[in-house]
Amino acid sequence: MTGKKSKMIEFYKMSGSGNDFIIIDNRDLSLNVGNLPDFVRAVCRRQISVGADGVVIIEPSNTADFKWQFFNSDGSVAEMCGNAARCVARLAFLRGIAGGKLSFETIAGIVNAEVHENVPKVKLTDPSRVILGKKIAFEGREFVLDIVDTGVPHAVNFVDNIESCSVFDWGRKIRRHDCFQPKGTNANFAVVLDRHKIKVRTYERGVEDETLACGTGAVAAVLAAAERGLVDSPVDTIVQSGETLRIYFTRHNDRFKEIYLEGKVKIVYQGFLFEEAYK
Repeated sequence: MTGKKSKMIEFYKMSGSGNDFIIIDNRDLSLNVGNLPDFVRAVCRRQISVGADGVVIIEPSNTADFKWQFFNSDGSVAEMCGNAARCVARLAFLRGIAGGKLSFETIAGIVNAEVHENVPKVKLTDPSRVILGKKIAFEGREFVLDIVDTGVPHAVNFVDNIESCSVFDWGRKIRRHDCFQPKGTNANFAVVLDRHKIKVRTYERGVEDETLACGTGAVAAVLAAAERGLVDSPVDTIVQSGETLRIYFTRHNDRFKEIYLEGKVKIVYQGFLFEEAYK
């Protein structure tokens, strides 16, 4: 290339069971891209930039190995993302940012993780109580939803045939339903296969589409199924990418505790962003 040299930003592209992320190590706080939500929206555009479901920016922490800023692809800030947590845990281990056992700050609280080769296991923050059987209706159809916050808000609808679900249309309407405002919710559609296996499809708030996987959504569906007495820990959760997340939980009195999310993550590539990618 000739002419003025572009400012370049090192990044990693990672995939957690089909959920893909751009991860930037900004522990030296040198990242200077102007408005971060605008930057995120630009680099997450598929076809004309890197493309991703979200962006993770790693920053220094006084209380953990590091902290993150996490953004959905639309530039909105999310409290937590289970698959991004697994990705950033593996990257932090590989880059020597932290050891095989690590912790990092999120808006939802401190997240602890362990990394064994390419399989991170993250301990999520304690969820809210599961509220069963909330009924909403639109377009002449009634939906029975189980509500739980697993770091971000989720609604779970158990279905008979998950393949025939109109995840985009139904999910978008549930996500924006008046009863979930002003924050909205993620919408999950799930089917129980046996006492240790379920399948889940998720419409994600902030991505505004069905994604190939959602870690906190998979956890929400498992906890809703457990609250209904349908599953026992651990539960293998098949997501839309075809990969499987393993979810562990315990129960103390009427609350779920010790929530772990485990599964493989991939480093897709390491690269440099030119200004053209986000200006």
